[in-house]
Amino acid sequence: MFWLIIIPAVLLILLEITISLLYRYPIRPHEATPAAENIAFEEIRFPTRKGKTLYGWWIAACDEPRPTIILMHGWGQNIGKMLPAINKLAGLGANILAFDLRNHGSSEADTHPNLLKFSEDLRAAVDYITTSRPEAGDKIAVLGFSVGGGAAIHASAHDARISSVVTVGAMARPIDVMRYEMGKRHIPYIPIGWLILRYAELRIGIDFDEIAPVNNIARSRAEILLIHGDQDKVVPVSQAHRLLEAGQPGKVQLWIVEGKGHNDCTYHPEFQDRVEKFLRTTLEL
Repeated sequence: MFWLIIIPAVLLILLEITISLLYRYPIRPHEATPAAENIAFEEIRFPTRKGKTLYGWWIAACDEPRPTIILMHGWGQNIGKMLPAINKLAGLGANILAFDLRNHGSSEADTHPNLLKFSEDLRAAVDYITTSRPEAGDKIAVLGFSVGGGAAIHASAHDARISSVVTVGAMARPIDVMRYEMGKRHIPYIPIGWLILRYAELRIGIDFDEIAPVNNIARSRAEILLIHGDQDKVVPVSQAHRLLEAGQPGKVQLWIVEGKGHNDCTYHPEFQDRVEKFLRTTLEL
């Protein structure tokens, strides 16, 4: 009887520790702002789900209504990582909104950050634009990196106000990426990995397959440009192909960037031109 109590208790403790380690990353505020690039900006805060508040930057194109581009960073990063994109996109003639995801940078902390919460944060940003910024037009695009890109796909499937999406290194199915990561760490999926993922779903209160971008992209009305490095060791390039296959024909484009990994696609000489061309077309700039 003693062991019947102790063994489940120890297993539960180990699973809790594992989940905590999976979601652990340093939370660092940004060190620079658009002012470093002589770009005028406004610090903003706006609400998201569960009474949390998000921190961001608003960069207005002009006083007239113009389309808006929302920038979303990746896991464990912050708004400061968006400065190169801000610098390059500032001349497009669109407003720019960059923000820290929940539990990142200067935004409020929250338990168990995940793709669904980041999708909610993006839709909160869209709410802010449509209700608080008279200089914003009716077209909204999103440029999302890594999990930010996956969240952008999910959000666009649930919010028709998002008219176009660009992703860089987005995952199709979170479970596949987590299994891939476990494999690199020599953690057997059966039974250990499976048990960890099932417990994580129960503990966090989400279904990983239900929120998976690959299972939502077909419902998106947005024009979508998927960008993925063929040497990506974090999110395998096969994830990009799955997203393309699952999307609406004619609505989803895929650019496989040769020789690039998860974090360096932006250094490809064609990156800026391809992204700008897509945004100019979809936002009618």
